[in-house]
Amino acid sequence: MSFHSDAEIDRIAEGIKSLTLPKREWTHAAHFAAAVWFTENPDYNAQRDMPSIIWRYNEATGVENTDTGGYHETITQASLLATSHMVARVDSSLPLYEKVNRIIASPFGKPDWLLAYWSKDVLFSVQARRVWVGPDIKPLVFS
Repeated sequence: MSFHSDAEIDRIAEGIKSLTLPKREWTHAAHFAAAVWFTENPDYNAQRDMPSIIWRYNEATGVENTDTGGYHETITQASLLATSHMVARVDSSLPLYEKVNRIIASPFGKPDWLLAYWSKDVLFSVQARRVWVGPDIKPLVFS
């Protein structure tokens, strides 16, 4: 999937904030679209604000935030770190949708990218869902 306008990115971010984005549209690409939007918006601190926004969005769409489903702190924070890394390395004048498309086209765009850094047992543990748990395979270092 790729995006074609900033309006698409705005709609996703506004939709999760207002709890109106259809659940079927909350995809891997949409997560990165929201991450870029919140990272680039000076009114927000993505790493601080997105967890509670996602938590509320999940509840509003019928997704329970439990030890086995819903919000996942380690995945959210790792994805925000990847987003910050990618956004910092592209031309700041690029439109948001281009920044999102670059992330989607990168290794981070693959839904299983985290498994290069975390074992399934660690990444999908209750602890990693609740709080940040560092990688157990190799450090999360961006070059």
